[in-house]
Amino acid sequence: MEETPHPKPQYGIWDQIKKYLFLKKRAPNEPRNVNIFLMHGMNRISILVFLIALILVILRALFRY
Repeated sequence: MEETPHPKPQYGIWDQIKKYLFLKKRAPNEPRNVNIFLMHGMNRISILVFLIALILVILRALFRY
């Protein structure tokens, strides 16, 4: 019995991050609605808060007495 190839994922994690942070242009055929807009907005905020926290943890580790 032959195995059918699995479909390739549409987006990788880096492509999603680029889209959330407006580094990559949207495809013209993607749906535009309020729910998707709000979801991407919350994801942008969470990524930025995570990066700020990561920077603070690294700075505290570097400048410990």
